[in-house]
Amino acid sequence: MKERPNSHYERQIQEVPIVRMTKTGAQSILDHIAVEEPLEIQISYMEQQHRIKRSLVITMRTPGADERLAYGFLFTEGIVGKLEDIREFQQVGNTIKLFLEDYIQVFLENSERSFYMHSSCGICGKQTLDSLEKTTCYYPLPGVPIITSTILGQLSNQLRAAQSIFEETGGIHAVGLFDAVGALLHFEEDIGRHNALDKVIGYALEQELLPMRDLILLLSGRISYELVQKASLVGIPIIVAVGAPSSMAVELAIAMDITLIGFLRNNRFNIYSGQNRIIQ
Repeated sequence: MKERPNSHYERQIQEVPIVRMTKTGAQSILDHIAVEEPLEIQISYMEQQHRIKRSLVITMRTPGADERLAYGFLFTEGIVGKLEDIREFQQVGNTIKLFLEDYIQVFLENSERSFYMHSSCGICGKQTLDSLEKTTCYYPLPGVPIITSTILGQLSNQLRAAQSIFEETGGIHAVGLFDAVGALLHFEEDIGRHNALDKVIGYALEQELLPMRDLILLLSGRISYELVQKASLVGIPIIVAVGAPSSMAVELAIAMDITLIGFLRNNRFNIYSGQNRIIQ
């Protein structure tokens, strides 16, 4: 087993009794599964000289890096633009409270969601498709960075080797952040793909890495519209995944000049947009 990544590890994996069926019969054993728990994100902000408190969202996530998840979520929802916009962070159990600076103006009509959000889909609670069309904070720079096929072929093995929770459960997503020479800078695991990406973006905010115009994002699953949209907000120029992209993900990647790569298997992959950043 890999080294346990943080103090939340015991909350991220649960041991459950199961019956395993094989050709030789039934066997009662203990299995490890990824934990899924609700996280409520609340915000406090000034409006007409009064401090307003509001529950923003409940998302189903794997515990761990909750603070980064909240930071990344607020950034990709356009509520804050930098970490300094958040005055105070509090967490009690599965509830996070974020106190915003007085100068922050909150326009929640741009990011209205139903109060409950599944781990499998970050935008299924969006009330209108129009609310998905946001203005990006940072555009990728045209034609940079230039990445070789050899570097791309090494990314998935690096991320897979780092995934301690996946090794034990086989049921969790990961998002990895790589530099232009293929070195793994940071990764997060979560039962929700959008949560894992928000955690990575929260890490980037903490480390003052924005904009991330020279970095590569690797997704362990498929590529949805929302994942491309979140990546575009921080200037990510190259998104790679071991799975397939959706039609809207491809359309948005083309519009944002993002290199989109799917079905990464060693040195084989499909380029759906931005081929000019990839060389042999």
